Amino acid sequence: MALLGAHMSVAGGLHLAFAHIKKVGGQALQIFTRNQRQWHAAPITADEQRLFRAAWRDWGDWPVAAHNSYLINLASPDKEVRDKSVTALAAELERCAALAIPLLIMHPGSHGGDGVEAGLPRMVGNLDQALARATNAEQVTVLLENTAGQGNALGAKFAEIAFIINHCGDSSRLGVCLDTCHLFAAGYDFRTSKSYRKTMGEFDRLIGIDRLRFFHLNDSIRGLGSRVDRHEHIGQGRIGLAGFRNFIIDPRFRDQPMTLETPKGKDLKEDMVNLQVLRGLLAGSSGEK
Repeated sequence: MALLGAHMSVAGGLHLAFAHIKKVGGQALQIFTRNQRQWHAAPITADEQRLFRAAWRDWGDWPVAAHNSYLINLASPDKEVRDKSVTALAAELERCAALAIPLLIMHPGSHGGDGVEAGLPRMVGNLDQALARATNAEQVTVLLENTAGQGNALGAKFAEIAFIINHCGDSSRLGVCLDTCHLFAAGYDFRTSKSYRKTMGEFDRLIGIDRLRFFHLNDSIRGLGSRVDRHEHIGQGRIGLAGFRNFIIDPRFRDQPMTLETPKGKDLKEDMVNLQVLRGLLAGSSGEK
């Protein structure tokens, strides 16, 4: 079955994320390796590495991914931002390698008003630079996350993600993280069996199902095609339970990590409820008719 989990805070220490994911009974984890709102971040220390790996072993042989800084924009029209983004992404890759995290999730960036035709080649060129600059990080796969298409964001269309993969200097180092809220807001429907098959058929044709390595399970506050990225708890938004059921029961995604990125308090009660809803869909004991 799908491996269900959540994004967890690393406040107080990277290794503490494992205590949080254990508390909610998760089998997949996503973290930030450093503050996601800063450009310059310290490398991983020997103590952090030791504590992180020990906590991971204690949790179990479950998948972990990192999400990169929201500041990184390899497609920016501003050269200073692009240069800082290349440096920051290379450092993200090196931190993942130090922690033995095999997957780094990133947004394709924003073209800043220059248009998709200008933004995509810029993104690819700078991604190549970051991959080449990262030291001892060849084992880390970069997962391109689909976007809602809000503002000038790239990656709302499957064809745009396919362009990045097909034009990257080493496409073997790239995969995809699929966010359900973003997918829905971008105009891809998957709430019925028919619409799900159509959407995922298009994904397979343009990108390839084998590239899909990670999922973000988020309901959407806004409607289909709204291009607005606003996450909601599972079954409480515009997607509805049937849409999530289509993903988590798909045999192609058996043993795939799927994490929540929904709002929550310090007690993590919301994560527990959302995971219970999703597990109910897996068990066939709850959900819409």
